[in-house]
Amino acid sequence: MTDRVMVFAPAPILTVTIEQRSGEPDLHVHPGGQGVWQARMISALGVPVMLCAALGGEPGSLLEAVLAGEDFDVRSVTRQSASGWYVHDRRDGQREPVAEHAGRALDRHELDELHNVALTEGLRSSVAVLSGPHKPSVVDAAVYRRLAADLTANGVRVVADLSGDYLTAVLEGGVSFVKVSHEELLDDGLADDDSVESLLAAGRKLRGQGVEAVLISRAAEPALAIWSDTECEVHPPPLSVNEHRGAGDSMTAGVASVLARGEPVASLMEQALRTGSAAGALNVTRHGLGTGRAEAVHELMSRVRIEPL
Repeated sequence: MTDRVMVFAPAPILTVTIEQRSGEPDLHVHPGGQGVWQARMISALGVPVMLCAALGGEPGSLLEAVLAGEDFDVRSVTRQSASGWYVHDRRDGQREPVAEHAGRALDRHELDELHNVALTEGLRSSVAVLSGPHKPSVVDAAVYRRLAADLTANGVRVVADLSGDYLTAVLEGGVSFVKVSHEELLDDGLADDDSVESLLAAGRKLRGQGVEAVLISRAAEPALAIWSDTECEVHPPPLSVNEHRGAGDSMTAGVASVLARGEPVASLMEQALRTGSAAGALNVTRHGLGTGRAEAVHELMSRVRIEPL
């Protein structure tokens, strides 16, 4: 086991975006999906990353090629159906979907292979980040339960940025740190409303299910964090928003990069929250999801305010 992070990204997507540059259309092709964006930020913060995914068809071949250009390692298994993709048009400054396909559901043989690959790489890491697919129809939640249980039982710290059936699955399997948005808590019926007390009550319930620490993002409002005997608000540094998407993924990535040190969660939480909040705040200033310079994150960390509740 090393200070490395395994990111479980079962079904990454190929993203094609058309933008306007110097009066002409400009094409951008990138790997996408929550796990890819998280892996990118963790790597940017100087922590080695292994991303585990299933790739297939022509989109999968293109994904394999563009993933090779990232600053993290990839282990993939072959899926029989094509990987998911989308095409977005941003030439007028707005994101307009042109076409998209999430991909077919991974079958049980593909999930078994992916589980084994992720388990192997997870056991070689100090932290395993379990990220969700672009669409829930693509991956059975049972594989998350199995993977969380197997990694936790073997001493690997599991970080989950999930909701719905996937969150339920990892809670049953075993998870150390959960990041969830207030909208997801409301959608899942875990919180009665978006008040601070209601969200804290939901966080306490998650803690009661064996989670060591919970981080609840609240869009433009300060995040809420709960661990040990501490409940607090996390205020990010004020920065202009360029692209709001991806802030939560970068927040999770920042936390995971600190938890990878392997020390007790309670002793790492303040720095983990500062790193996560700074990474999330920086990400919204950029077009690229999961991007940002480590030196900027480190400068912003001292400007994150953590206020006890």
